[in-house]
Amino acid sequence: MVLSFFQWQMFKIKTDDACPSSCVCARDSGTVTCRDGEDTEVPSDIPEWTSTLILQGRNISTLQRGAFMTNSSELEMTKLSLSYNGIQVIEPYAFVGLPRLHLLDLSHNQLESISARAFHGLPELRSLFLNSSVLPVATAQLSSALNAQSLRNLHRLELAGNQLKSIPLVRLDMYNLHVLVLINNSIESIGRENVSSLYQQRHIRVYLSLNPFRCSCELEAFYYWLKNSSQCPDGGRLQCSEPEAKRGIPVEKLRGEDVDCMNENLEAVSYVFLGIVLALIGVVFLMVLYLNRGGIKRWLNNIREACRDQMEVYHYRYEQDSDPRLANVAV
Repeated sequence: MVLSFFQWQMFKIKTDDACPSSCVCARDSGTVTCRDGEDTEVPSDIPEWTSTLILQGRNISTLQRGAFMTNSSELEMTKLSLSYNGIQVIEPYAFVGLPRLHLLDLSHNQLESISARAFHGLPELRSLFLNSSVLPVATAQLSSALNAQSLRNLHRLELAGNQLKSIPLVRLDMYNLHVLVLINNSIESIGRENVSSLYQQRHIRVYLSLNPFRCSCELEAFYYWLKNSSQCPDGGRLQCSEPEAKRGIPVEKLRGEDVDCMNENLEAVSYVFLGIVLALIGVVFLMVLYLNRGGIKRWLNNIREACRDQMEVYHYRYEQDSDPRLANVAV
């Protein structure tokens, strides 16, 4: 059957307007919402007019390569939400075909494997949300994936609740970051290199509350950055977790000497010096005893003889007091 040009255009419009099964489409706002369901893959019939796609509550364990390519054509999508889908694996070039994407939300998944090329093909991405998604086994992979050149225009990066122990960014100056959210992780300290980068990137705002900071001299550089900078809006809520004596104390309320490595080193040296002095005193005392062993022996013998004489006197008096005849004479 041969379709006329007019019939073909009508058929194409009808196809483009089609909404994926189990989804709700709003053509006026350009939004396609697909919530819950048993689907294990991204819908293959996403309308080309889609600007916002919301996929939540599905069973998409793996984001495959080119998962959002529709008939090998690019989409005009600018916002993509993939939270709460149980995603475990992101394959290379999973987001190819979304060159105009501005916002990507992958929060509340269970990422075990993240390809180093997972985020390639997203030159316009401004906001990336990975809250409560990255399992410890994928932490190193996350760092490699975030090092992609295609993320150079990233403005906002959220990584809350991922048990991270450090900032997973190789360099802060390779992005156009304005907001970095690292709330509720396992960060004990911020290294000097990261602190230096933060001083240079003064437009960045870093959120760090609910992290178990170890308030020792290793925190010195970060402590002075926190005191002298306004780049940490929740700085007043940062608290010490260790050592026990400082637990619960706000990091900002610490004194300079609490994180002064020189003071800690001097304290350690002082204890060592005290130990050495006590050891020398002990050695000198033993030498004195050794050199005067003869006199000490005579002194001990004299004490023993004196104690013996005294005991004999006590014994004699005891016998007198216990003899009844002597007692009657006394009466």
